[in-house]
Amino acid sequence: MAMEIQSWQIIDGKLVQIKSSMVDEKKKEKDHLEQWLKTNPEILGNDIAIIGEQVYTKSGPLDLLGIDNEGNVVIVELKRDKLPRECLAQAIDYASDIASWDIDKLREICLKYTGKVLEDYLSETFMEKEIDGLVNKQSIRILLVGFSIEEPLVRMIEWLSSVYNFSINAIILNYLKTKSGDEILSKTVIISEEVEKEKANKKKYLIEKSDEPGVYSKEDLESQLLKYFGYNFITVKRIKEYLLPILLEHKTVTRNQLKKEFVKRGFFPDESKAGYCITNISSQLSYKGNDYLRQIINYEYPNYPWEKDNFSLNEHYKDLVLKVIDSNK
Repeated sequence: MAMEIQSWQIIDGKLVQIKSSMVDEKKKEKDHLEQWLKTNPEILGNDIAIIGEQVYTKSGPLDLLGIDNEGNVVIVELKRDKLPRECLAQAIDYASDIASWDIDKLREICLKYTGKVLEDYLSETFMEKEIDGLVNKQSIRILLVGFSIEEPLVRMIEWLSSVYNFSINAIILNYLKTKSGDEILSKTVIISEEVEKEKANKKKYLIEKSDEPGVYSKEDLESQLLKYFGYNFITVKRIKEYLLPILLEHKTVTRNQLKKEFVKRGFFPDESKAGYCITNISSQLSYKGNDYLRQIINYEYPNYPWEKDNFSLNEHYKDLVLKVIDSNK
């Protein structure tokens, strides 16, 4: 038996059952449901940022792709009517492909959808989180969204969640159009949202980080830097165009001085937004594979382990940095 939600409106002290549906009201999945969720993603959960829609995968286009505030990738499969059990296989098929994607793939999707680099977008969406410590694809969460659900699918979701700690949930929406014409959307879930997310976080794995600088020859270092600064990512550009020129002018620059310089030079309207930028730059410096950046940029942890500070340029590589900046103009 499919799980359904019934609703009544109280009119003149009497209960009047409301029988309306997306199908009855000729509401479409793409034109209406997707738009509601894109503009109000909090109905999926107040911890999810949508980074893509109709995202191409090997098994077809995925309705919505998101990332939560713990770094988990969130697959959202939508149905404007009943959720059949077949949609679970479809979502798992999407997940099997997405599991092989790297962070650059997610950045590309986010840039196309939002016009912003992933790290910048997450910083703006999750202002309370330190993006420098955000994990990369801890796990994959699956959210199936519809207006009713087949009983076999409920059993499968509960079984996968309880036995295998699989992070999966179904959000059952209820669309109402009252006698006065008001439209109302409410929801219920199969698994407690806190429990469902906890299962995803148990499977997390961290981005490998390091403070060790590279030991490249000047020729190899130049090659690595040219390749890195050739990426069309906002934070990469900001390291090249904002951070490095300032470090070339000053022996040491504190985090607070950087924020002031960024505002003074017109890069950001205020120090708060400049601070988010520095957080994203710090993330880039932390990634283990970016050891070539740490070979030219020094930093300290005066308030360890909280944040990087006292940035400086390795004097030995100033000429190389100038050359690389000029080469990428």
